[in-house]
Amino acid sequence: MCAGLARLATLADVPSLFRRKPADLVEDSVTTVTTDEESAAARPRGYTPSKKELGVTTPKRPTAGRRPTAPARALTKEEAREQRRAARAESAAEFRREGGPRDRGPERLLARNVVDSRRTIGTWFFGGALIVLVGSNQAMPPIVRLLSNVLWGALALGVLVDSVLISRKIKKLVRERFPKSTEKLGSLYFYAIMRSITFRRMRAPAPRVAIGEKI
Repeated sequence: MCAGLARLATLADVPSLFRRKPADLVEDSVTTVTTDEESAAARPRGYTPSKKELGVTTPKRPTAGRRPTAPARALTKEEAREQRRAARAESAAEFRREGGPRDRGPERLLARNVVDSRRTIGTWFFGGALIVLVGSNQAMPPIVRLLSNVLWGALALGVLVDSVLISRKIKKLVRERFPKSTEKLGSLYFYAIMRSITFRRMRAPAPRVAIGEKI
């Protein structure tokens, strides 16, 4: 009787095999692919995994033997004042050598050379104006006031004649050397005349030609 019961149980398991779907049998036979394996398959060829993916940690640099960086020291008032004075001196020296934006251009350089290559009456203009100012004082004798007025007239006439000669030479040289120049001659004349009434040592940019040198 026990043998009969065992046989019946075996026959009862047979239909359960036929009730399973084919897809279930396939899933049981295929090895499950993990997430790591899927991501590794999706990587391009030649891919180098990062230290984080490999689980490698970079040790921190030891700070015991490193020299600490000292904080910037604040300048004192005297040091700051000296620094500003040095910066102004350097700026003035650079302006003395190179000039400013208004001194740029070959035409301006030519005008400066024309002025610097000659002695101009205008360099005595301000000195003469000071003498005239003192001599024209009502406390001065009439003869002194008269001589001051004569000196003033002579200086003004000399500056006028000198300016005309300088302007004519600049016009001639600019047309010869820069026929396609767009520089306005009127602006160039004024630039040269103002330089001609400035003391030679105070001119900026500094003269590049000697007096009497051919331009």
